Amino acid sequence: MDTGEVRVPWQPLKAFTKEVFVRAGMPADDAEIEADVLVWANLRGVDSHGVLRIPWYVELVDKGQMNPRPNIRILKETPATLLIDADHAFGPIVTIQAMRLVMQKAHEVGIGWGLIRNTTHQGALAYYSLIAARNDMAGIALVCSPPNMAPYGARAAGVHNSPISIAVPARRYAPLVLDFATSIAAGGKLRLAQDKGTPIPLGWALDKDGNPTRDANKASILLPFAGPKGSGLAVMFECLSSLMADNPLLEPTLLGLEKERRHRQNGIVAAVNIGFFTHLEQYKENADTLIEELKALPRADGIQEILVPGELEEQTHGERSLTGIPLPAGTIRKLRSVAERFGMGMPQGL
Repeated sequence: MDTGEVRVPWQPLKAFTKEVFVRAGMPADDAEIEADVLVWANLRGVDSHGVLRIPWYVELVDKGQMNPRPNIRILKETPATLLIDADHAFGPIVTIQAMRLVMQKAHEVGIGWGLIRNTTHQGALAYYSLIAARNDMAGIALVCSPPNMAPYGARAAGVHNSPISIAVPARRYAPLVLDFATSIAAGGKLRLAQDKGTPIPLGWALDKDGNPTRDANKASILLPFAGPKGSGLAVMFECLSSLMADNPLLEPTLLGLEKERRHRQNGIVAAVNIGFFTHLEQYKENADTLIEELKALPRADGIQEILVPGELEEQTHGERSLTGIPLPAGTIRKLRSVAERFGMGMPQGL
């Protein structure tokens, strides 16, 4: 199917994205951060968390659910832990700040663990875990939101498809980084299928009545990966984040206390100082050896290369940095609508 896809250089796309958020009310420095996180996702091939999110973010600003000028506050703090209220900040603004704070703690006491309450969509979580990995620490990031996924055995949403990312450094290779949702497919992939006008695989989602569907426009309830394993992780992530931050997100919906769905999230960022447990350079050398030995294993039929976590995205980043970011017709149409609203021109190439 022809999706009307156009390749756009990343630099003007990032400049466009920044300007949108400035005009939506964000300080220029924060808008630069938000643009970087979204375009970075596109560069890595994670288009479900890239610039297709712009119209939704602007809509949430209009509704008062995303705050372009938040009052971010530290509520509680110990040498190793941190609780932050984000005041409904754009996710990247508070999450980058929180990761840097827990890294400082890890530098001092070996580990930093931060809870963030009342934030909003954070984009691709690998962005944050990689901040730690690129500073020679292990990084973890996870997030929870109100229900959008059916727990195993159910036909209605009861949990969130809470994603998690873990990253660690290597020496000669890029950091190993794992980033996945607890659903079979991330919710943003439904948005991408809508923009492309393509069906989704059966088994990704249910419609509002709990029936399997291949129509991305009718899909409203995600399904967990690996059945009870995916939904079990989602339950435990809620317990580690939202309940611990005294800000439950699943319970109000399940009890029927929240009739209108509002976008909000709670999250965790953590950093582990590898040097507190072992020699850092030896750790990185061991990571290199692990990568090399995994890639040297006999390949299954039809497999040309064994990839380690994060490698495919790193390859895509290199390719798209040179050839541009592919945007489907649906995304372009929505970005044009945003540009018209703010009296802006479209990025070069569109």
